[in-house]
Amino acid sequence: MITVAYVGFGVSVREYHIPYVENRDDIRAKYVFRRAEDIAQFEEYEPFYPEIIFTTDFDEVLRDPEVDLVVVSAPDRFHMPYAKQILNAGKHALIEKPFAQTAAEARECFALAKEKGLICMPNQNRRFDADFLAVKEVVESGKLGELVRLESHYDYFKTNGWYDHLGTLYNLGVHTVDQVISLLGMPDRTNLDVRSIHHPGVGDDYYDLEFFYGNCKASVNTSMCVLIDYPRFTLHGTKGSFTLPPVIHNSGKKKVVGRHVVSTEPAPEDRWGTLVYMNEAGEKITEKVPVGCAHYERIYDSLVDAIENGAAKCVKDEEVVKVLEILEEATEVAKSWKK
Repeated sequence: MITVAYVGFGVSVREYHIPYVENRDDIRAKYVFRRAEDIAQFEEYEPFYPEIIFTTDFDEVLRDPEVDLVVVSAPDRFHMPYAKQILNAGKHALIEKPFAQTAAEARECFALAKEKGLICMPNQNRRFDADFLAVKEVVESGKLGELVRLESHYDYFKTNGWYDHLGTLYNLGVHTVDQVISLLGMPDRTNLDVRSIHHPGVGDDYYDLEFFYGNCKASVNTSMCVLIDYPRFTLHGTKGSFTLPPVIHNSGKKKVVGRHVVSTEPAPEDRWGTLVYMNEAGEKITEKVPVGCAHYERIYDSLVDAIENGAAKCVKDEEVVKVLEILEEATEVAKSWKK
């Protein structure tokens, strides 16, 4: 049994963490720590979690011998300070994205974890999005042949951009870039087209990041100026093509005060993908590819296996570092952009 404490009590903890551990036999959520000044923000949710101890004393959490794992879901700038404090207290750590502000900070943190014999990993849970799992299934089926092109779009239409400061890359691109790296590995080379449209030099509201793998090119695209949606994913190969409908943004969903319940229902048919390919007889085949539900619990499956059995982490250290290197370089391009 692994006992977990959470740092923070925002949407991430309430919707993407606690619901995926609350019914497990191998994990128990014991604490939620948040600073006294942060209590009021989500205090109305606390009565829905009577089994959890809410505390403003982080040392209480770190001193508790029952606590094996601490999950950090705090503002980005606190990720590494908390991670180091947790590791130095002899606890394993799961850190929300972005894992660190820089690749250098990430390397330092991973080195500390290795020195202490502990597990430290980012919560790159979007590897287990329902639509991305469908993409992986199609690629692994071989029906596309040799992959030639992959396009990932996660767009909005916002007349003032998403942020009036840098943040789109580190809060959204961190996931979409990680998806490509997890699927295709380390690119041979990259090309980073990043623009600062609404807030020149201080925003990153458009990017087209290209990753080259031999004859294959993958691109991660986000813009705040898309009023007619692109497909979420489009793939082309030597034998066929695959596409998935546009993303449905979580930001538009109404938040209900209460205990979040995870849906395990598959996506409706209008959210399924379309696969068109040539079979061995030279016939053109069209298939609808079902999209199931997200499986964010797999992050915890991996942590349990790594902590208890010494298994490899599902998110490798070198992948984390590479994603952060790309985000750092792309952010510098955004800073240099002038209208």
